[in-house]
Amino acid sequence: MFKRKKENLTAGDTRVYNKDTLGGRDMKFVSIRDLRGKSAEIWKELQGEREMVVTSNGRPIAILAAVNESNLEESLSAFRRARAVEAVASLQRQSTEQGTDRIPLDEINAEIREVRRKRIR
Repeated sequence: MFKRKKENLTAGDTRVYNKDTLGGRDMKFVSIRDLRGKSAEIWKELQGEREMVVTSNGRPIAILAAVNESNLEESLSAFRRARAVEAVASLQRQSTEQGTDRIPLDEINAEIREVRRKRIR
């Protein structure tokens, strides 16, 4: 993960954390203020940009993605898969930090059996 200085991003900024994730393209950043005041312009620009990062006080808070009727379901599905992958990665990081990644499999299975046994009662 690349570290960057904590500085505010403006609507004209095209900095990204990792250009590889965008196929080598620069990502457009737009502030909430610009989104409110220049929404028509931003919606038109979004079609060409494909994605934009929305910022609040210079920090990313959302992603705008261009979709249409033909790709809406695919886009939502891809977004949900990406969120699931991130959730699993987060759980794995937490497990490593807490040392629970070193619990033996037989101990895990014994815990599962005990919980299931208690549910049956």
